Amino acid sequence: MSVRKSGPGKGWVFNLNDDDQGIHRKLAEGITTRIFAGAEVMISVVRVEPGTAGKLHSHVEEQWGVLLEGECVRIQGEEEVAMKAGDFWHTPSGVPHTIRTGDSGAVILDIFAPPREEYKKPGEGFAD
Repeated sequence: MSVRKSGPGKGWVFNLNDDDQGIHRKLAEGITTRIFAGAEVMISVVRVEPGTAGKLHSHVEEQWGVLLEGECVRIQGEEEVAMKAGDFWHTPSGVPHTIRTGDSGAVILDIFAPPREEYKKPGEGFAD
């Protein structure tokens, strides 16, 4: 059996570090994302610059987040938790949340179910 190398551009193979892929969205100053939407699930590759704080917001979609690189503080409800690469979290529908970085930035993989309709197009803001 021979194995063909498939890669970006195949329509179903993507790369976390390829900034040309995905739907681009600027969530806030210093926070950008690339979004990949399926029928039932959406992922978002979020880059947060050092010394940046997101806006406290909530939405009806369930959300999971995985800190791929860097460090941050995850703020959810009334709690603030320091996070390091490899940590991940769950945010139920309707729970207020945000993120804050210090000296190091962060790269986060967010997973939404169902997909956020407002994130299926380029734009700006958290769209809540």
